[in-house]
Amino acid sequence: MKKKLVEWLGRRVRQCRAAADAGMSTAEYAVGTIAACGFAAVLYKIVTSGPVRSALTGVIVKALHVPF
Repeated sequence: MKKKLVEWLGRRVRQCRAAADAGMSTAEYAVGTIAACGFAAVLYKIVTSGPVRSALTGVIVKALHVPF
């Protein structure tokens, strides 16, 4: 009985160790990097568009001209 329990626990430990390897593979890193670059490009286009650029400039100018 004790031997069977030890064998069962050994199998469970090996299964848990195999399941613990939940990191990303190289292909997943590549896809994640491409997605991040695409998101950055879209965000850059939005931030450098006319209305957003003027709004950000207005906020910065207003913040710099606050009397102390």
